[in-house]
Amino acid sequence: MFGGGMPELPAENYPNKRNIPRMDFLVLFLFYLAFMLIGVVTICICSKTHCFKGLVRRGAQIISYIIPECLRRAMLRLLHYLFHTRNHTFVILHLILQGMVYTEYTWEIFGLCQELEFSLNYLFLPYLLLIVNLFFFALSCETNPGTITKANELLFLQVYEFDEGMFPKNVRCSTCDLRKPARSKHCSVCNRCVHRFDHHCVWVNNCIGAWNIRYFLFYLLTLTASAATMAVVSTVFLVQLVMVSDLHLETYINDFGHLQVVDTVFVVQYLFLTFPRIVFLLGFVVVLSFLLGSYLCFCLYLAATNQTTHEWYRGARAWCQHCPHVAWPPSAEPQVYRNIHSRGLWSNLREIFLPAVAHYERKKK
Repeated sequence: MFGGGMPELPAENYPNKRNIPRMDFLVLFLFYLAFMLIGVVTICICSKTHCFKGLVRRGAQIISYIIPECLRRAMLRLLHYLFHTRNHTFVILHLILQGMVYTEYTWEIFGLCQELEFSLNYLFLPYLLLIVNLFFFALSCETNPGTITKANELLFLQVYEFDEGMFPKNVRCSTCDLRKPARSKHCSVCNRCVHRFDHHCVWVNNCIGAWNIRYFLFYLLTLTASAATMAVVSTVFLVQLVMVSDLHLETYINDFGHLQVVDTVFVVQYLFLTFPRIVFLLGFVVVLSFLLGSYLCFCLYLAATNQTTHEWYRGARAWCQHCPHVAWPPSAEPQVYRNIHSRGLWSNLREIFLPAVAHYERKKK
């Protein structure tokens, strides 16, 4: 029993009242999560190596012999639609996932935390972060990333100097027929050239460029903070529940019929049986916090060093050309990428959050 004002578990749910077998599937689930995390990190690191690309090509060839041609064509059309055309599929998926997480938080965790007399300021923090996150999400989706047109072409050509390596002078875009300013790139998904192109994000259905990168960083920051806050609230709730119920002091009958003191693994398994949706939500937001936090740190590193994702990727490829284990043709002279646009931490951040061309365009309007 928890006492007055506390949520009460049914008497038959106490571990010393019944024999609960060990849940091997929970261990397998944890191994599955670890395997997925390691797989994602490995793919991110190895995706730029020729060995990995060769494995992907061979794997695709093997799959092509197994899957019927009509099904392969349908899959290719679907993948092309999802990742190579502008559509709102991932925007809708993003909002659905966010809605499901907050519905579960409101339906179960919020009410139970109130019974445990949690501070309302603490419980309303995820909702505040949600409002701020949706605001910057909308700005990331709708703000012009810095589209280069005939009208502003000359203006963009004066912003950054050409390095004669990654961004040579007097190069025209074969699609837009415009002179390409330094640090610009043509996006095949949006079919436009973007100033200070970073990447195309399917989650906001927009390019990330000079004029909306600051909104994207705030969106990523608030999304990470909301996931981490929800993970903290859920963890504190479960720990508080264990403490006030003295669950960690109970005993249970193991598979061999012996009386055994409850350990940490058993407590986790018991909570998984008693509150499966809350524990599953906790696992989801913890993994999400780790992935989003890692990507946020990478984006902040790029902002602090005045690089874009596109430039970092091309610079990494140029660095790989010096790898002694990679054979390059004699005519291919490896080029060393040198970042000539970094002007120090504060100047780099000011360029991100106060882009000069966007300010000039607003004054002109």
